[in-house]
Amino acid sequence: MQLVLFDCDGTLVDSAGLIHEVMSRTFRDFALPLPQLADTKGVIGLTLDIAIARMRGLPHVDDQCLAMTAHYKSLFAGVRAEPGFEEPLFPGIAALISTLSKQDDLILGAVTGKSRRGLQAICASHGFEKTFFTSRTADDCPSKPHPAMVTECCDEAGIDPARTIVVGDAIYDMQMAKSAGARAIGVAWGYASVPELMASGADYVAHAPDDILKWMENRHA
Repeated sequence: MQLVLFDCDGTLVDSAGLIHEVMSRTFRDFALPLPQLADTKGVIGLTLDIAIARMRGLPHVDDQCLAMTAHYKSLFAGVRAEPGFEEPLFPGIAALISTLSKQDDLILGAVTGKSRRGLQAICASHGFEKTFFTSRTADDCPSKPHPAMVTECCDEAGIDPARTIVVGDAIYDMQMAKSAGARAIGVAWGYASVPELMASGADYVAHAPDDILKWMENRHA
């Protein structure tokens, strides 16, 4: 039995446009210089308060970061409801998840910097309500790359980290997987580059969802 843990933003869903819009409105409302899209993409995957601190060039979360975090959360649902700010699945993801969920030797889970509410919204939008046996969010664990999200999911599923695969698009996902003793698959369609993923410990980088299936099949050939 193996455990496969999926990141959400940048791996399952393309949420960069939505996250950047909410982040931009948050910075504007606090009279701060607006971030560039690349700045936002660079922190996707981190817990929100830490992401905001990084974007402000701060070494730690201060009171203003906490206030901005609360404001961001108050804006998010409203922006998500606006036309053009949905969080669509990346091409091929629905088929990948469907195929993996039918395999008796796999357990699927989610490890995300989103809130629990955010993950539930994604699952409800895309029919994943019963897909993930275990999950950890920003509400449950320290921010990536801390290994707790992975190790707690492993404990819940009763599967050793050595038999666990983390699939993600960010360097934080790769670092988290390696810190936990799990294998790491990077995805090239997300928000970090292939060289960044490899340098962060990726065992393999998939350029399309089907590549993940092929990699897993080859390991058991």
